[in-house]
Amino acid sequence: MLNRTVLVGRLTKDPELRHTQSGQAVASFTLAVNRTFKNQNGETEADFINCVAWRKTAENIANHLKKGSMAGVDGRLQTRNYEDNSGRRVFVTEVQVESVQFLDNKGTGQADSRQQGSAGRNQSSGQQGNSFPDDPFANDGKPIDIEDEDLPF
Repeated sequence: MLNRTVLVGRLTKDPELRHTQSGQAVASFTLAVNRTFKNQNGETEADFINCVAWRKTAENIANHLKKGSMAGVDGRLQTRNYEDNSGRRVFVTEVQVESVQFLDNKGTGQADSRQQGSAGRNQSSGQQGNSFPDDPFANDGKPIDIEDEDLPF
């Protein structure tokens, strides 16, 4: 069985960094991801996908990403449910982030070739032996051309 999610989008607001009672860092953020087709009016729509990262990855996200930052996320989909204060059952679907790639350099808007993995390590995105032959994050350090009209916000 396989549960793998790969997304590229822009953060809709600054990531929210919290800590559990045991001191583990957890960051929550939402990615706006454009759909590959246009609606009846010829406009591109976006999906707003909730993401959660833990430990060092969460700290890296909180330290390096902000509203409008472009990021590549690799993780798995997870669902959970709980009962809210009014007794209603609430269902949540979110991406549990295993690694993130920062696709904007500070101040330049150019692609960044570093990847922040679950252990907080830097990896070259163009390394040989990649298990994803058509890796959408492997930009070899070149800028990604994105027009303002392609942004979902």
